Amino acid sequence: MDSKEENAVRSGTAGVDAPPVRLLRLPSSRYQPVFDAGRTFRGKTVVSWMLRGADAGPKVGVVVSKRTFHDAVDRNRAKRLLREAFRRSQFCLPVDLETVLVARSGIAGKRCADVMDDLAALFRRAGVWSD
Repeated sequence: MDSKEENAVRSGTAGVDAPPVRLLRLPSSRYQPVFDAGRTFRGKTVVSWMLRGADAGPKVGVVVSKRTFHDAVDRNRAKRLLREAFRRSQFCLPVDLETVLVARSGIAGKRCADVMDDLAALFRRAGVWSD
């Protein structure tokens, strides 16, 4: 087994021939309208504001505060986890959804699958998840 195959097995992508999916990021100028007019849903690892917007595909913005995560390493890991969980979940979301995700302290030490489960529960509660 060569190093490429070993990495695929280790990362859980062995046997997956799908191309990587691009994540559509929400421009920072759209954060405030989502905060003002969007609906709020709270989970164990994340708080989400959701608003139906343009039909360009589900878009996400990620916020991680210094108050919650003092170290830059922890903030960056929380951002990566939220982006990856949303990227893997975006196929079950409507194309006109704009979401701002705010990391909670409960995300520390969690794996991507745990964050994905929490996001799926939030999206189901919001009525935007389609299996």
